[in-house]
Amino acid sequence: MSNITWVTGRPRLAGRVRYVVLAIVAIPWVVLPFWILLVNSFKTESEASTPSVWLPQHWAVLDNFGTVITQGQYFTGLRNSLLVAIPVVLGVLILGSMAAWTFARTSSRWLRGAYYVMALSIVLPPAIVPTVVLLTRAGLTGSELGYILALLGTRVGVIVFLTTGYIRALPIDFEEAAQIDGANRWQVYWHIILPLLRPILFTAAIMTVINVWNDFLFALYMIKGAANATLPLTLYNFANAGQYGVRWNLVFAHVILTSLPLLIAYIVLQKRILSGLTEGGVTG
Repeated sequence: MSNITWVTGRPRLAGRVRYVVLAIVAIPWVVLPFWILLVNSFKTESEASTPSVWLPQHWAVLDNFGTVITQGQYFTGLRNSLLVAIPVVLGVLILGSMAAWTFARTSSRWLRGAYYVMALSIVLPPAIVPTVVLLTRAGLTGSELGYILALLGTRVGVIVFLTTGYIRALPIDFEEAAQIDGANRWQVYWHIILPLLRPILFTAAIMTVINVWNDFLFALYMIKGAANATLPLTLYNFANAGQYGVRWNLVFAHVILTSLPLLIAYIVLQKRILSGLTEGGVTG
C-alpha cells in the first residue's frame, strides 16, 4: 500500500515542482516587468520619471490614458494595425497551408528544396533594404499594400514549417477517397485539408498576430505618414514628441493600450490556444 502511494505521489510532486519552477522563472521575467509597466502608467510625470514598483502617491490614470487617446493617435494606430494584421494573417494561413500541403505530399526534389529554403527563412534575418528597393521599383513603397506584401513574404515560412510536418502525420486516405469521388484539388483542400489543419492553424494565427502586431522595423522603413502609422509607430512617434525628454507615464500608458487588444484576445481564447498547441504537438 505504501509503495502504491509513493508511486502515485511522484507525479503530483513532479507537477508541483514544475509549477514552482515556472513561477520562479515567470515572476522576474514576466510578472515584475508588467507590474512596473502598469503601476507607472498610473503615476504623474514627475513620479514616473524614475520608474519603480511602488504604487503612485498621486494617481493620474484618467489624465494619462486620456492624453494617449487624444494626443497619441491611438485609434488611428489601432485601425491601421487591424487593416494590416487581418489580411496578413488570412493570407499567411491560406498560402502557407496550401504550400505545406504540396510540400508534404510531393516526391519532387525541387519542391523539397523549395521547402528547405522557405524553412531557412525562419532563422535568417529579414532583408529590409532589398525589400524596400523592390517595393520602390514596384511603386509600392510607403503604402500599406507594400507593407502587407512584405509581411506576407517574411512570415509565411513559419506557417509552412509548422503545417508541413502536421500534414505528413495525417493519413492520405481521405484525400484519395475525395479524389475518387470526383473532387478537384481545391475541393480536397477546402473540405478535407483545411478542417484537419484547424488546430495548428489557430495556434499559427495567434503567433502571426503577435508578430505582426508588434512589428516595428518593417513599419518604420515602409510606412510613410502619421495617418498610415500602426500602433508601434504611433508609440514611437509619441515617445519622441516631447520637447523636454520622454514622458514615461504617457509612454507606459501607450504601451498598455497597445498591448490591450492582444491581452484581451489571449484571455478570451486561452483555452483554444492551449488546446491547439497540445493537439499540434501530439499530431505533429
